[in-house]
Amino acid sequence: MEGPVTQPGVGPYERGWLVARFSGSFHASGSHASYCNELGVKRDKIARHGRKKANDMDETAKELATLAGGCFWCLEAVFDDLKGVESVESGYMGGRTANPTYEQVCSGDTGHAEVVQVTYDPRVVSFKEILEVFFVIHDPTTLNRQGNDVGTQYRSAVFYHSAEQKSVADQVIADLNAATIYDAPIVTEVAAASRFYIAEDYHQEYFQRNPAQPYCAYVVRPKVAKFRKRFLEKLKK
Repeated sequence: MEGPVTQPGVGPYERGWLVARFSGSFHASGSHASYCNELGVKRDKIARHGRKKANDMDETAKELATLAGGCFWCLEAVFDDLKGVESVESGYMGGRTANPTYEQVCSGDTGHAEVVQVTYDPRVVSFKEILEVFFVIHDPTTLNRQGNDVGTQYRSAVFYHSAEQKSVADQVIADLNAATIYDAPIVTEVAAASRFYIAEDYHQEYFQRNPAQPYCAYVVRPKVAKFRKRFLEKLKK
């Protein structure tokens, strides 16, 4: 890349990171994790952001959808905008280690995937509709990878909470494969939901709080824009 990066709000350190990222010198251990690590996020100094809780919906109407598709910042930012979604929390699922930290998950040794746990009202949005959004905003054909985010923690997965959700996920995948929507077969894992470990507070609502940071500006924002353009009628008012 020639010349300075001129993205508004990008500081000198972030500008250097961005130049490295797009010039090919950025190391390939996963840009999401690398950005967190290289930027030196000061976790103990980040104020609590008032994470949105699913407390405004009739308890009996709530259902959960747990999805993995690369960096959870991307998925969270999209599903926050989907009509019928009450709350979205970033976290970890599908691994072996109890109470994993972000650094442990990034090592790939715990077996966890970065996930979002979506609390939604099935009277407003169905699980199938959630999956339709999910399969548009990430690439389900790349095994253990989304772009420069590489590792089993970035795998594509649907963690189902009921037999009905499993059936819907299997059918959606079968329909997409049959329609040859993608150039390669879908490799999305469909597995029973296990214990959900909520991620560190600084990960929650990350895009909303840090829209000008390089990863958000150049990776998350295009996914959000794609979702908003494709599913205009499903956006929250």
